[in-house]
Amino acid sequence: MDANAPCPCGAGRPYGRCCGRWHAGPQTPADAEALMRSRYSAYVLGLTAYLRATWAPENCPPRIDADPPGLKWLGLEVRRLAVLDADHATVEFVARSKLAGRAQRLHEVSRFERRDGRWLYVDGEIVPTGR
Repeated sequence: MDANAPCPCGAGRPYGRCCGRWHAGPQTPADAEALMRSRYSAYVLGLTAYLRATWAPENCPPRIDADPPGLKWLGLEVRRLAVLDADHATVEFVARSKLAGRAQRLHEVSRFERRDGRWLYVDGEIVPTGR
């Protein structure tokens, strides 16, 4: 992706100064929200190695399908960041997409944990429609 293009995460910065720096490494996001945004952008760009590297190993699925045929990511809305302590946080978000022309939305409260100085996605709870 062009470093000067708008970042897919919707933070309003160019990709190279936003999620692109995390995707390129070796730096890692400084907080749970930045990690969540960078993971959304990784899904948009099909960067499965980055998704795997930022997933808590005990919960990482054996197969990550970041780019199924016909999927188009439409946008991300971060609704709430809750910092629980220095090493634990949750991020509530809504990610919108279209698959084979049908609109979808993923509303999740994700749990993040900092281990050895790096934030990782642990797991998430889907928020039922209507909340």
